[in-house]
Parts: sequence; structure tokens; C-alpha cells
Amino acid sequence: MSYNGSGTFQINTAGQPVITGTVISSTAFNALTADLATGLSTAITKDGQTTTTARIVFAQGINSSLATDTSSGATGSIFTAGGIGAAKAVYVGTTLTVAGLSTFTGAIAVDSVTDSSSTTTGSIHTDGGLGVAKAAYIGTTLNVAGLASFTATSAVLLAKGTTGQRPSPTSGMLRFNTTTTEFEGYNGTAWSSVGGAALSNDTSTATNVFPLFANATTGTATTLFTGNAFLLYKPSTGELQARVPVASNGIVVNSQSVATSYTIATGYSGTSAGPITIASGQSVTVSSGSRWVVL
Repeated sequence: MSYNGSGTFQINTAGQPVITGTVISSTAFNALTADLATGLSTAITKDGQTTTTARIVFAQGINSSLATDTSSGATGSIFTAGGIGAAKAVYVGTTLTVAGLSTFTGAIAVDSVTDSSSTTTGSIHTDGGLGVAKAAYIGTTLNVAGLASFTATSAVLLAKGTTGQRPSPTSGMLRFNTTTTEFEGYNGTAWSSVGGAALSNDTSTATNVFPLFANATTGTATTLFTGNAFLLYKPSTGELQARVPVASNGIVVNSQSVATSYTIATGYSGTSAGPITIASGQSVTVSSGSRWVVL
């Protein structure tokens, strides 16, 4: 072998080196040319004719002056049919194109900080869908242009926070309010309760509203009923109007003291079971044509 195993070429031919004044024999010369032929045949040729038979170690790396981007697995500065193993970091200055499956056993970090605005923008985009076997965390906004389908049998955990932590509202927002312990949504004008009516202690509305009745006494009421014009309530005065009040136990009860001034309007009459006293500074006004009977 003309190389010593460490990359040094050596002459193995007897009669070498040639001594001045001696005759070079054909045997020695032919052996020398055979050694040279063996050495050259095992060298790497710069025109690409040589196929290496073992791994080549490059102590200082490989530099290529070819500046054309690769467009396939057989173009570019360096290409291999048998894959590439990199023990250290790999830096790609422009585009990394992978035609087959890419398997990453560690994390992938992308430094781009521009938010995606479509399916072809952002740090990572794919035309073939995305399958995630573990949890997916979205740091800001998740935009879904199509149907969002949740097939799990457990639950969907909504955003939650206090009333003071409500975000800048947009129509269609849904969250859980930890202050009111209710689900709420933004309807384009205000935040309102979801899944039930928000209760209000109203003592100022001067128009009639409709008292509601539920189809359940415990749990969740699925249906609410109102009496239309047959049953009305005026929050500002506390008046309750009914078409026909029925005392199913046979007793109609009234207070023996008029605590707040009241006017019996024209077209109406009133009855009270006495004795009746009128509180200091208060009065009962009976309109013309009306009556107030104290029994």
C-alpha cells in the first residue's frame, strides 16, 4: 500500500531512492510507477471521477464557492444520496426545503416575531394540515377561518377573569366572569350574561315590565314564561297588575298602615280592611269618580 494509513504517501519499491551514479533498473522503475499508480488511484480527484471507499475526515470543514440554491436532492453545493448526520448545529441561511417527513426529537425554535395573518404567512405555515399529539399553546390570538371542532368528551376551558380584566371587546367574545361567576358574551354593545338573564334590582323603571315564571324550582330553568298584558309590574312604584287576582287560601291581606302616599287613579277604586292609619306626612288621594272603601 502506498499510503501508511495516516494519509502519508510512501514509496515501497526496492532500489529507491535512486543513488547518483547507479543504473536505474527496469524492475525498480516499473515498481516505482506501479506504486505511483496505486497512490494516484486511491487519491480524490478534483474533477469528480473518484468515488471514495471510506469516510473522509475534514478537520477544517468544507467550503464551497457554488452560490446557486439547491432545487432538488441532487443539486446545490453539497448533496448526498445517503442522508446527513450532523453532531453539531446546522445553520441554513435562506430556505430549507424538505420533500419528505421531518422528525424532530427536540424542540423547534423560530425567531420570527411577525403575527400570521393568513395560511401562508407567519413563522410556520403548512398546506397539509397540522396534527399535534400533545398540548398546543398559543401565546396571543388563535384565528380559525373555518369550523372549529372540539371532539373531546371532557370539556372546553374558556378564558376567565374578573370584570375588571375584561379585554377590549369585539362582537362574539365569550368568557367566564369570576366576579359574577357567570358566563358572559359581548353582543356588540355590552357584556351580557350567557345561558340566563342577568338579574337587576330595578326601582326606577316607570313603564310596565313582564314578571317571569320558570319551569323549575331547583337547578336550571330551561323555559321562562310571561303573562303578556295579563300580569304587569312597574318597578318605580311597586305596582303589580293582574287581570283577576285569586286568593286560593281564601284570604287577601293588606297592611293596616299606609306608609307611602298613593293616588287612586280615575277609573279605579280601592278597598282596605281596617282599621287603617296613614303615616305622618303621607296621604291618600281619591280621584274624581273613584272610591276608597275601608271595611
